[in-house]
Amino acid sequence: MEQWIDIQTLIWLFPIMFILHDFEEIIMGEKWLNKNSTILYERLPKKIADRVMKQFSMSTAQFAVAVIVIFIFVSSSTFVANQYVNQGPYGDIYFFTVVTLTYFLHAFTHLAQSIFLRSITPGALTSLIIVIPYSFILYHSLLVNKVITWDIIFVCLPFCLLLIPIALLAHWIGKKVI
Repeated sequence: MEQWIDIQTLIWLFPIMFILHDFEEIIMGEKWLNKNSTILYERLPKKIADRVMKQFSMSTAQFAVAVIVIFIFVSSSTFVANQYVNQGPYGDIYFFTVVTLTYFLHAFTHLAQSIFLRSITPGALTSLIIVIPYSFILYHSLLVNKVITWDIIFVCLPFCLLLIPIALLAHWIGKKVI
């Protein structure tokens, strides 16, 4: 297993990569939405624009709380993946695979938003320079070192949809707490 960065380091980098990406969203989100809400209404049907505004209209503090809720899943998936690699009692690679796949796919939504809205959207820059490269390196290493297989990836893909309600719940908690 001669490589420039080991599997455990790549796994433990996941929460750090997540935070770097979400810091961009936390810092830019509220200001960007306030400044660009008219663009949303120009480019989207009114019903969809209303839903987007309702879902994402939150203060920076509220969004930070939502990120903390999601970070619990990121951190716990990282812990159990590390346990899996070390053959620990709490090891599970499926949970980590679902969470990291969701994170990876989520990056492409930021890029699509930027293209569709013809604007740099919150999360687009770190998606391009952090999330996507990290994810490619992570999955390449996990596959090459037989920590996961393509079968595991394909089994986990549908479960990524289950994290959407969790993200929506995190937004709701953020709005209720602050």
